[in-house]
Amino acid sequence: MNMCCQPRRLLALPFFLVCTNLALASTPEDLIRPIQEQWAEIKYRQPEKQQADSYRALAVQARKVVDGNPKMSEPLIWEGIVLSSEAGAKGGLGALSLAKEARQRLDEALKLNDKALNGSAYTSLATLYAKVPGWPVGFGDKERAEEYFKKALAINPDGIDPNFFYGEYLAERGKPVEALTHLEKALKAPPRPGRELADSGRRQEIQALLAKLRKEGR
Repeated sequence: MNMCCQPRRLLALPFFLVCTNLALASTPEDLIRPIQEQWAEIKYRQPEKQQADSYRALAVQARKVVDGNPKMSEPLIWEGIVLSSEAGAKGGLGALSLAKEARQRLDEALKLNDKALNGSAYTSLATLYAKVPGWPVGFGDKERAEEYFKKALAINPDGIDPNFFYGEYLAERGKPVEALTHLEKALKAPPRPGRELADSGRRQEIQALLAKLRKEGR
């Protein structure tokens, strides 16, 4: 069976099991692991045209985890990540409201614990500020993006995500030499236990961007 072609079943079954066993989840990592796994399945194994709907379903499930654990920052971070991904998959001005929702969740997470998940809220917020259009259309802000990327890297200097997204940001800002430094560091980042699919997919993105920058630099 081709799992890429079964988005609704893929999302429904694991979360049915999760919702019936939430009481057994003793750590934030236990609670967010199913969300992380489903997110990676959607991003790296589903056709692009199916992703927006799948992220929407996953965002609903993430909200349930947040509602059940209001004092934990980790589920809020992942709800923000899923909403950001849905916005990216949806595209256009219709995605702006999703981006604003994502920013709200990530801001809430920062207030609870800005170092949770190795500063992932800063990385995700920085990426939103970098990619969303600026005023008067949206809330994009390159200076704030830079500030948050640096905060994320101060917490997790060797992490794959902060180095990749900052490298991507620098490349888009016309700073290929600095971008290469962070992308190469991202490629050498230590593996994350239980995040094998996400790591594999991210490394492919890093390699593709590295190849593009090196070709342009010839």
